[in-house]
Amino acid sequence: MDYSMISKLEKAKRYAKERDRFKIHSLEATVEGSNGPHVVKYKDGKWECDCSFFQGRGRCSHTMSLEIILEGMVDIAYEDQ
Repeated sequence: MDYSMISKLEKAKRYAKERDRFKIHSLEATVEGSNGPHVVKYKDGKWECDCSFFQGRGRCSHTMSLEIILEGMVDIAYEDQ
């Protein structure tokens, strides 16, 4: 690996520790739940999950686990349901 790539890798490691540098605007992830996989999406501060609990409540363990992982990197807009 050349010197410039080594310095970029070191910078990347430093950035990764500074979570406040990151703001996630949208994503899609698969969460392996206890009863199988669920697709979770995030866009414009709103979560969406294909599980039945989310459909009735607007939040679920799948979305909340990603909120915890991404704390400080996503804005959350909850709708009253």
